[in-house]
Amino acid sequence: MRIGFGYDVHAFAEGLPLVIGGVRIDSPLGCVAHSDGDVAIHALCDALLGAIASGDIGSHFPDNDPAYKGIDSKILLARTVAHLRERGYKVGNVDITIALQAPKLRPHIDTMRARLAEVMGCSVEDVSVKATTTEKLGFTGRSEGVAAYAVALVERI
Repeated sequence: MRIGFGYDVHAFAEGLPLVIGGVRIDSPLGCVAHSDGDVAIHALCDALLGAIASGDIGSHFPDNDPAYKGIDSKILLARTVAHLRERGYKVGNVDITIALQAPKLRPHIDTMRARLAEVMGCSVEDVSVKATTTEKLGFTGRSEGVAAYAVALVERI
């Protein structure tokens, strides 16, 4: 078994879509990004890649490559999981924490867990997603952006 950690952050801007954990969230603010800006999936990809010492999301899916412009991050996650399998590993379990002041994510957590489990080919019981505010502190507390942290355990196949 191996463990990896991931972190990602995106700034907010008005009029952009907000996609977190593979779910589109109704919000006047969305993520500024080359892809769809799914901060949770980006942190998760980094955690999975880190667990097998295979670089980071930027080395596999560069943000200056037009092929990834506006791409659905679930595709990046599926490709990351395929890369794990090619290296002889599978997802054991993952734990994601999303930090943002608003909107509230609780109504979307179960859908996020199900969607991520489906993409990774694992049980929903192996996917934890949590959300927290930062008590109005820092850039997330001022609603300037969103951050996500992820930990992943991978197991040799």
